[in-house]
Amino acid sequence: MTPHALTPLDGIDTPALLVDVDVMEANMARIIARCRQAGVGWRPHCKSHKSPDIVRLQIAAGAIGVTCAKLSEAEAMAEAGITDILIANQIAGPLKIARLMALRQRVDVAVAVDGPDNVAALAAAAQTAGMRLRVLIEVDTGTRRAGVLPGAPVVELARIIASHPGLELAGVMTWEGHTTRIRDPAEKRAAIAQAVGDLVRSADLCRAAGFPIAIVSCGGTGTFETSAGIPGVTEIQAGGGIFGDVRYRTIYNVPLDYGLTVLSTVTSRPTPQRVICDAGKKAMSTDAGMPFPLDLPPVASVGFSAEHGKIELQGPSEEPRVGDRIRVVVGYADTTVHLHDEIHALRAGQIAHLWRIPRAARLR
Repeated sequence: MTPHALTPLDGIDTPALLVDVDVMEANMARIIARCRQAGVGWRPHCKSHKSPDIVRLQIAAGAIGVTCAKLSEAEAMAEAGITDILIANQIAGPLKIARLMALRQRVDVAVAVDGPDNVAALAAAAQTAGMRLRVLIEVDTGTRRAGVLPGAPVVELARIIASHPGLELAGVMTWEGHTTRIRDPAEKRAAIAQAVGDLVRSADLCRAAGFPIAIVSCGGTGTFETSAGIPGVTEIQAGGGIFGDVRYRTIYNVPLDYGLTVLSTVTSRPTPQRVICDAGKKAMSTDAGMPFPLDLPPVASVGFSAEHGKIELQGPSEEPRVGDRIRVVVGYADTTVHLHDEIHALRAGQIAHLWRIPRAARLR
């Protein structure tokens, strides 16, 4: 964690990415409390923040390790001394598999698999390197992205994995993402129970066939409250909810507090109802949740172009004035954080820490 003298907000230039640490820690505490209540581990996804500093805070608070979406994220975590890593994605192709083997020399990394060709390639590389690589079978429980279908296909892939001495079958995982947008709470809980139940049943079938399954991993921020309580689940991956962005609050209907904002400067007041600021799409994404400003007179609409944010107020107002600072709640952290080089950690209205976002962790 980069030491940082307390700095007032007006001491940093804009646009700047801010996280209210008190809010973030409260959101973390809520996720951890649910996991502890259910008796499952918390292995939070870092794809939303990519910050080893934040992962260290999560582990100190009770997380059992970290989940990564990218090999580059896992490399950045290992470089920072974090050793228990799940890559919840398939690592394919000779370049990436070579990097994965180099990473396995340093830390106990596990990776998702969902097909025999990839399994064979990973096994050959692990044997050549004289190592065993832990793998989890990704199960498609309804999201229709990656993964094998539940039941017999999972058992068949487990048999294939067991035939390769370079691999160790560590568990199964899923992302029940197709359930996140269901508005009716009872219907959503039922859909999550069906999806995660298929995962648990697949694990049980593997065990009945003689394949030990230690890890049953699932549960993002949009589903963790239900997923954590389903018997047979061993760990939850919910990570992005620590920021409580617009997507999680308004689309996934998870009552976490807003903690991630972009600090912006008002650059123009063309009319008494229009506010222009210096944070546009290059400072925050609009693809999965629309950002909105805090602490302004009632807002009629917001819009963003490459370099500008445009806020239309419901009525005329002299405030804010040109040069004033405003904070805009991030629409979706996962597609915003990687646009920045650092996260300014805010406590009591001042910047207490500067958390770097490793460039190498962003894409590959």
